[in-house]
Amino acid sequence: MITRRDDGHEIDTDPDRLDIGLVHHWLSTDTYWALGRTRETVEQSVRASVNFGVYSADGSQAGYARVVTDLATFAWLCDVYVDRDHRGKGLGTWLATAVRDHLAPYALRRVMLATEDAHGVYAKVGFAPFPDPRKLMHMSFTP
Repeated sequence: MITRRDDGHEIDTDPDRLDIGLVHHWLSTDTYWALGRTRETVEQSVRASVNFGVYSADGSQAGYARVVTDLATFAWLCDVYVDRDHRGKGLGTWLATAVRDHLAPYALRRVMLATEDAHGVYAKVGFAPFPDPRKLMHMSFTP
């Protein structure tokens, strides 16, 4: 799937087009949720996910997101990142919209995500706080 904007940016779900080295750099050095993540972990997560690359008009990668899903009942949107040089252009909202639109035909029961600081971006495309967070649980294998 390729989606284009009038300014030449595009979103593509082709994992072969991703600059894995750049995605690894972004996630492992400039996010609060994936600091120190290994390249091997990034490569494995890409292989097991639906990937969304954001590209500038010149073809360079400007952002990334991935979705972990069974494409039947559930999806988890994660690792959403827009390069610092490309922020302020609405690319994050556009990326979240593209993910929503890509998943819509599957009629999933729930699409979830976690964020510390981008609630407004995700609210614009339909995300809302979980109605009863007491129902959610998690398990962590890392400190």
